Amino acid sequence: MANERTFLAWIRTSIAIMAFGFVVEKFSLFVRQFSYYLMQSGNMPKTGIQAQSGQPAGYSSVLGIILVGFGAVMAVLAFIRYKKVERQIDEDAYQPSRVLDLLLTMSLLAVAVFLTLYLVHSI
Repeated sequence: MANERTFLAWIRTSIAIMAFGFVVEKFSLFVRQFSYYLMQSGNMPKTGIQAQSGQPAGYSSVLGIILVGFGAVMAVLAFIRYKKVERQIDEDAYQPSRVLDLLLTMSLLAVAVFLTLYLVHSI
């Protein structure tokens, strides 16, 4: 039962990461549409990169897509880990694995660094 609860916790985490990626990507779309509206209404001056492309520069869409993909990969890895632990429990030879934990920690650290740099750059 503990193995199943752990699996479900990993699935909830992967769903949360995918939902966060979806929100980041959709917020990027909202910001682009809103800035386009402001430029068309004349309430926002066209400067710098925005004047060249007509769209604000940013990496929110890319980050959102990466987060959705990362959540999907994490769900697959959680299932693989669940089946492996289930087999080990049946054979009475359980060995803890740190790979998924390390992968999640390193990936979230990379996302946190990227978001921090992105927010510092956008100030």
